Amino acid sequence: MQNWLDSYDDRDWESDVEGTIRYALLGLGWWTVDVSIPAIESTDHGETTVLVSSTTEKAERVADEHGVERGISYDEFHDGAATDAYDAVYVCTPNARHLEYAETAAELGKPVLCEKPMEASVERAERMVEACADVPLMIAYRMHTDPAVRRARELIADGFIGDPVSVYGHNSQPLLEMNPNPDQWRLNPELTGYGTSEMDLGVYSINTARFLLDRDPVAVQSRMTSEHEAFADLDDQYVSSVFALEDDVHMVTTASQHAKDETHLKIVGTEGKVELSPAFHGECTLHVARGDVTVTIEHGEFDVTREMAEEFDYFADRLLGDAEIYPDGEHGLVDLQVVRAVHEAAESGDVVDIPRS
Repeated sequence: MQNWLDSYDDRDWESDVEGTIRYALLGLGWWTVDVSIPAIESTDHGETTVLVSSTTEKAERVADEHGVERGISYDEFHDGAATDAYDAVYVCTPNARHLEYAETAAELGKPVLCEKPMEASVERAERMVEACADVPLMIAYRMHTDPAVRRARELIADGFIGDPVSVYGHNSQPLLEMNPNPDQWRLNPELTGYGTSEMDLGVYSINTARFLLDRDPVAVQSRMTSEHEAFADLDDQYVSSVFALEDDVHMVTTASQHAKDETHLKIVGTEGKVELSPAFHGECTLHVARGDVTVTIEHGEFDVTREMAEEFDYFADRLLGDAEIYPDGEHGLVDLQVVRAVHEAAESGDVVDIPRS
């Protein structure tokens, strides 16, 4: 067991680059203000220089509160304001508004880091990939740069668990306790896209499993229910799915926006297992087992802000160097194809094949 765990580099992706990427942050919700701004401040290669919001007044006020150089409105961003003050954009608006800002950024020649899921539908995600054909586009899957996840991926690739057999994933949170407003955007199908629980939470299990195993889902059967009045316009207050992945690996996932905060992902193989618990809401902890030995690997105070700092430094590393970006737009598009199939399967009651990208 010890031989599997001795050598590991938390930043195995890091290149020998120098320089700073100046970011314009679009969308000043709590995630951007409370997580992303502090995260960038702690990075090796990042600086926040422009904030973009619905009004110039709000953007300038938040910029002043956080010591950021400029604050501009969305309209001013579309008009090309402050382009000399930033090098790349981070898009953290509601899902259905990602595309318009990515398109403008691409027209301005600016690289794009877009929050997941990358858009509200497969068709709009395809348009984003096309629009960003000539600029770097990365989808913000922060689990890809979490050291616990990267170590699990390395162990799986090295054969620690033998041949992968099964995946079990869960992600839930009490959305209405976090924000009691029933008119919030995550409960608006016009803004969130394919439902809310699978788009916002279930995608973590799907994408992290894809990253860990280097396998994509090829078919799915699912069930959804919505009972609470706040979810009246959405079909997936609760969702459960059974997937077939490439190479006949089976995956079961559950997700809900109306349950206790709980996250985990377990992959079982012919020789051992790796488990992330908690997994997706910060403080990701890796548990590994092979034979009769179980080991827990912790990474100290590695909370969600640290996860975002790693993600921003990874993006900057790619922009300042010549290594390829992963996950790119094509990678993010696959997740939307999968989520769309989950909803189609729940509606039809049938097993739905998932197209390969």
